[in-house]
Amino acid sequence: MSDGIVVTGTFTDDSFAMDVAQFLGLRGDISDEVSLKTYANGEFCPRYISDIDSMDRVGRYLEGKVVIICSVSISDRSRNDCAMRNMILARAAKDNGAKRVVLIEPDLFYSAQDRGAHRFGDIEKDRDISDLKKFDGQAFTSLLYAKLLKEAGVDTVITVHNHSLKVENLFREIFEGDFHNLIPAEIYAHYIKTSDFLQTGKDGDNLVIVSPDKGAAPFGNRVCSTLDLPECKRIILDKKRTGEREVSMALNPASEVDISYLTGKDVIILDDMVRTGSTIVQCCEYLKEKANPRRICFGVTHFYSSHEAREKLNSHFIDEIMTTNTLPDILNRDCQGRLRRKIVVLKLGQWIARYVLRLFDMDYGYLSKQFYMVDMSSKNPRWPPLSYLK
Repeated sequence: MSDGIVVTGTFTDDSFAMDVAQFLGLRGDISDEVSLKTYANGEFCPRYISDIDSMDRVGRYLEGKVVIICSVSISDRSRNDCAMRNMILARAAKDNGAKRVVLIEPDLFYSAQDRGAHRFGDIEKDRDISDLKKFDGQAFTSLLYAKLLKEAGVDTVITVHNHSLKVENLFREIFEGDFHNLIPAEIYAHYIKTSDFLQTGKDGDNLVIVSPDKGAAPFGNRVCSTLDLPECKRIILDKKRTGEREVSMALNPASEVDISYLTGKDVIILDDMVRTGSTIVQCCEYLKEKANPRRICFGVTHFYSSHEAREKLNSHFIDEIMTTNTLPDILNRDCQGRLRRKIVVLKLGQWIARYVLRLFDMDYGYLSKQFYMVDMSSKNPRWPPLSYLK
């Protein structure tokens, strides 16, 4: 397996790339695969160097191999910098004979910039003129990014829980179907059922899954289905913005039960990302005041650990937070701040590696039982003992 795959990160000592390489079964140090050098003028110039002992063949060892570029956003590098590094690394791999270049970018860059100033064929056929006018003068950056990656030599893109159907569709078109949006429903479901994060009750009769808006409902439905708890109920909320960062909440008619059903139950609100925390805190406050659940938890895939988010999510309306390491900074206790007493991080390295192995028909089953890892601060009251981690 290791003979056919090369893994690199976009910066030295990338712990996320190291995890993926380890779980793929690669035994070497990924920093020995490529020199991530930067010239004095600030330009990035990587060089694949595994065959450095044969100076006549530097880089040629990539011929016929799969190169996997792991790209994550970290606080001390801009996403613009990381995006450019992706493209140069991909180009270097292809120029040196790589058969296939795979980009693993758990939090796909520029996904929020999924609109431009004009219609782009069928991609935006649903938009009216008043909506288009809001974006006069700006670029459709997610479309540009997809095209640049393809031109640079990327063949396959793997991401996690991308929120934009428009972005997913355009990436699928540009990469001819070789775009993979991994949804961590099985990880969330497994953790909810096997830990003491929430009390599900008999067949889920003590558990309610809440979507903070209609956009988050498909993910909530998917987690609920994966839980396979027939008595678990679903609620969808509607949010209305009353200011730049103020929202009000109401029950969506598509909800399975009324708000009063939540009284005394365990509730988990599921969403794809959190940046400021305003919507989630408002949602939790609404549920607490209307029904007074026993426990309200928040599950989110992409956690932007800003000062504002940490302060707002420290709210007494939220009992605990479950997230992933798609943005690895959240593993840092300083980035968790006061939230370290109520946060648990589910690490996705094994899960993503398992998907890659299956993609290349190399799944030998060793990642089937333990397919993710748990990171929790000792400040969290549930640590230790954690019998489900043993």
